[in-house]
Parts: sequence; structure tokens; C-alpha cells
Amino acid sequence: MPIVAQSTETTDWVSRFADEVIEESERRAPGKPVVVASGLSPSGPIHLGNLREVMTPHLVADEIRRRGYTVRHLISWDDYDRYRKVPNGVAGIDGSWAEHIGKPLTSVPAPAGSAYPNWAEHFKAAMTEALAELGVEYDGISQTEQYTAGTYREQVLFAMKHRGDIDAVLEQYRTKKAPAKKQQGQKPLDEAELEAAEGSGAAAEDDGSSTSGYYPYKPYCGQCEKDLTTVTAYDDTTTELSYTCSACGFAETALLSEFNRGKLVWKVDWPMRWAYEGVIFEPSGVDHSSPGSSFQVGGQIVGIFGGKQPIGPMYAFVGISGMAKMSSSKGGVPTASDALQIMEPQLLRWLYARRRPNQSFKIAFDQEIQRLYDEWDKLAGKVADGSVLPADAAAYSRAVGTAAGELPRTPRPMAYRTLASVADITAGAEDQTLRILSELDPENPLASLDEVRPRLDKAETWINTQVPAEERTVVRDEPDTDLLKSLDDQGRESLRLLLEGLEANWSLDGLTHLVYGVPKVQAGFSADATAKELPAEIKVAQRTFFALLYHLLVGRDTGPRLPTLLLAVGQDRVRKLLSA
Repeated sequence: MPIVAQSTETTDWVSRFADEVIEESERRAPGKPVVVASGLSPSGPIHLGNLREVMTPHLVADEIRRRGYTVRHLISWDDYDRYRKVPNGVAGIDGSWAEHIGKPLTSVPAPAGSAYPNWAEHFKAAMTEALAELGVEYDGISQTEQYTAGTYREQVLFAMKHRGDIDAVLEQYRTKKAPAKKQQGQKPLDEAELEAAEGSGAAAEDDGSSTSGYYPYKPYCGQCEKDLTTVTAYDDTTTELSYTCSACGFAETALLSEFNRGKLVWKVDWPMRWAYEGVIFEPSGVDHSSPGSSFQVGGQIVGIFGGKQPIGPMYAFVGISGMAKMSSSKGGVPTASDALQIMEPQLLRWLYARRRPNQSFKIAFDQEIQRLYDEWDKLAGKVADGSVLPADAAAYSRAVGTAAGELPRTPRPMAYRTLASVADITAGAEDQTLRILSELDPENPLASLDEVRPRLDKAETWINTQVPAEERTVVRDEPDTDLLKSLDDQGRESLRLLLEGLEANWSLDGLTHLVYGVPKVQAGFSADATAKELPAEIKVAQRTFFALLYHLLVGRDTGPRLPTLLLAVGQDRVRKLLSA
């Protein structure tokens, strides 16, 4: 029995799967490392939906490691898959990359300006960096390396010998055509699914056996490198394989026992790898988990290879605020790297950890990110004071670190919305940023901006890349004299009360108390009166007062939180802009 290390003793979804995986691993491979798996295709930007393919087994593997077990999290880079299409916004629209369609991804040139040797390595690189920042421990496996090195040679020969058995499984599903008309709300099949379904039924000449017409292996052409090939003959005894290429007309005969330029079709390749690697746990997306899809079919084919189907959930889609279902074949979809430009890895981990795999969720690139950060900071507070619920504590623990230790964190995590507001107002000027942030809590001022990094940098990047120019904050240079002259007695009195209280309340908490308190005092109540003690009209008066301040300071109805805005503008400038 392993030595039990730190464990999150909870009953959250991660722990429940960890229990099942440990039990199943002990049944199938007692005493051996627990194997979980993910698969990623570097055919284009690896988006935040694909990240769930990694984070689900990562979180389960990490829980198992916390319990003292040895775990291998395999990430198969499907870089030997065919290049299917040119993603929008990646390689341009001049068609220069279209000539490579059908080649292995590792044989396609990288997008223009890339420092990487090929298409696959270019898109793998960004994901690799993101996984390192997220603290994901894994063993990467290049399928190009596996196939071209002959690692799967025995499995390929076995599949060809037992092609009749494989064909019989696939035949059960070939008559189940997809509906001609897509129903409203129906999710599109993954393109790899469609490709696999088409590839598995490729026509071939009759070889005189009961298995003529079907071969589970697809060669890449020896001349043009494309997979637009048809196997025309195969001899089980000699392993002599013949094929022709419809793209360039090339034909070749070779011994499959020595041939390393091709791969098993997807619906055979996946279950072959389950058996070869001894995978115990691997989740699958909705596209791969529907009736007749690769996960279901693979569950039958894996037995032919002497293996068992992994356990694992079907995971739901991940969306982006304001965007539809993500597809890596289309340009412009946010990736893990994009998300980590505007949020700390702990927050991104938490978004995947707190929802069960079958629950869809959205990742915010808009104003919603501020609410998410507020929720995250509130959770951290509950963890600190011991009032957190067990499941929430588990999600927090999985977000802030792994079995190997805590992820690097911001030493002094000020509110994200505050940091974003300051970055907006100062346009990144570090001296002004330090001044403003130091005045938030005068009794405990910042010594350096490093105390609020990297969160400050993430908030600044969000402001600069995700907030439209028309929504950015620009403080007035001169007072709005027309508006000031038009104020009635109540309006002028509200400004007088605010200006009188500035110096004594010059901190975030003090200014919050002041701006909310002015309308209360004007209505005859104490500035400390609570909402229960006040009539509903006070809220209306507060909104009116806030709108007046925004107009006088930034020329709009709304803006950053007023206490933060006042601190950013500075006392002298506030007095200049608010004085009649």
C-alpha cells in the first residue's frame, strides 16, 4: 500500500472519480502506476474547450497523487493526424497552406513568422507553456514519433490481421447515418469523427478473402505525403501492402512490417492506444460520446486488442461570454494562453475544478471577469476564516496548487476590479499606479508593485485587450462649467459635503463611506445609517449623486467604482473638477 500523502478529504466530483479510478486500476493492473489520458490535436489553436480534455484527468490524477499513488497522465499529441483545413485567421486567406491538406500535421510548414519547425509544433508550443503555468504534470507523447519509429508496429499488423473483426464492429454503425438536416440546438460532430467514419469505409479491391474492401490502416503517400490513398492489396503472411494515391497518382508496394509512414484510422487508433498504454481513465467530449461515435465504437474494438475501455465521464462544452461553441478549426477562438494573459492560473483552474465534467460553463473575457474574481476572493476569505463549505474548500485547494505544492501567487491580492480601474485610469504609468494603490490603505501602503503582481499585470492586459476604446476611462482636463452652473441647491450641497470630507476620508474605505454617506446626510440621516434604517428613496438619491460625479469627472453616466476613481484622480484634481 502507498504512503498516504496530503489529501483533500472531500466528496466532490474529483474525489469520487479518484476513488473509482484507484479501485479500477487495482483490479486491472495491481501494483502498477495509475494511467489517465488526454488527447490533443495541434491542428490549430488549442482552445479552452480542449483544455477540459486535459484538466478533467489532471485534477483526478492530482487527487490520486495526493493520496500517495504513482500516476501517469499521458497527453497524446495527435500530430500525425491529417491536416484537414486551413483555420480562419491563422494562415491567411491566400490559399498558400491549402496545398498541404492531407499531409501529417508535422509535415505542414508553420504559419508565417513562426519560430517553430512545423504546424504541429507551432500550436503545441502555446499549449505546453500554458500547461506549465497551470501546474499540469504530464507525459507528452508525439504520435508522429510513435508511428514513424515503428512503436506500434505489432499493433498495426495485429489490426490488419484482425480487420474482419474490426470491420464487423464498424458495420454495426455504418447504416446509422447522421440526420440530413441539423436540428436546432444540435451539436456538430467533431471533424475527426467525420473523417474517421469516412476513412473506415474506404473502398479497396477484392483481395480474395472474406475481409476484402476494408483496411484499418491509412498510408501517407510516399510522393506527395498526403493520406488520399487507397490500400489495394494486403498479404497477412508476408505483410506486403499495396496502395495508390488519388492526389498524385503514385503507387507503391511495401512490407508493412518495415513501413512506418501511415497510421491506423481514428476509430481503431484510439482503442489500440487504450490497450497499449493501459489507460484506466480518459474523459471524452460530447462529440466523441454520442451513440455510434468513436468512444462507443472504441469500447468494442479495444477488446480485439486485448484491452478494456477506460472509465471516464463525457464532458460538456466550455463557452466564452458572448461567443458560441468553440471550434479549433475556426480562427479567433480563445486559448488557454489567451485566458492566462488576463487571469491568474488559480482562477482558471478553479473554473474547471468547481463544475462537474458534465456541466457546461463559460469563461469570461468581458466585464464578467470582475465578478468572477470577486467570487474567487470571497471564497479565499471563507477558506481563511474557516466558514467555507467542504466542496468549495476542495475546489479551492485544487485551484491554488497540486500535490507538488502551491502555484506561485500574488503576495497581496487586491480586488481585480480595483486593479483594472487603476490600470485604466493611469494607462499603465507605474508611479501613478503605485501612488493610487498605496492610498487605498494608508496604514499599510504598498512598498512595490511586485506585491500585487501578477494580478496587476493580468488586469492591465484585460483593460488593454478586452475593453473597447469607447469604454475606457478618460478623466476630464477641465471642469464642466456648464453642468456646474446648472446645479440646483441640492446638487451644489452634495458636492460641498463631498469636498469637505475628502481629506479626512482619503482611503478606499473612507471614500466608500463618504460617497454613500453624502445623500444620507442630505436626507437628514446619519452617514452610518444602514439600509434597513433608510427609505427606498435614498438609493435613488445615491444613484443620482453618483451619476453627477461621473459626469463631472469622466463625462459619462458610469465608470470605475467612485472611491477608486477619486483616489486615482487625486485630491487636488478632484477639487478642481468638482468646484463651481
